[in-house]
Amino acid sequence: MLSLVLVLNYLVYLSLVRQFGAVSWKQLLPMQLCDWAMVVIIIAMWTRRPRWFEVAYFWGIGGTVQAVLTPNLPYGFPDFRFFSFFISHCGIIIGIVFLMLRHHLRPCAFSIVRVFLWTEVYFILTLAADEFTGFNYGFLLHKPEAQTLLYLLSDNRPLYLVQMHLLALAFFIVLYLPFVIYDLASQTISYKGHDRTQS
Repeated sequence: MLSLVLVLNYLVYLSLVRQFGAVSWKQLLPMQLCDWAMVVIIIAMWTRRPRWFEVAYFWGIGGTVQAVLTPNLPYGFPDFRFFSFFISHCGIIIGIVFLMLRHHLRPCAFSIVRVFLWTEVYFILTLAADEFTGFNYGFLLHKPEAQTLLYLLSDNRPLYLVQMHLLALAFFIVLYLPFVIYDLASQTISYKGHDRTQS
């Protein structure tokens, strides 16, 4: 049902935006990272495969949560795009939490490497889309107008893009730390339990 809500929300958004003629087709390409995260979480919910989940986790929590906390929206309540934005972004987060709690999916240490490589694929394709359309997909042309973490990066574009990579990698490492702590705590508890059994 959640995947259906995400798909319908996206289709309604495209229909209404094109109906009102608010933007050109160049601004309707699914090239935001959250668009990709939405596709990935839908596939992960249907397949329950760890490889899909790990991408959804790092992209969804690393990018989508930040978008929800500091939305780069030129429109507000009660504009339909305001509702569509939060339905899609919150739906991604709910999907990730659902798969973690219900199906016990989680990333592993090497997930950071795999997801970072997938992020590079997104980066290259989106950079090409930005150059072709002139639209700021993925905020690769310039910083967002909203006060996000990207706002703190350099104004020099080549340096800005390098810093984005480093920031993404730092986010991935931080997002994996809870699992490291959990694993260490589980091993400690297991080790103590084993010692008591031996004694």
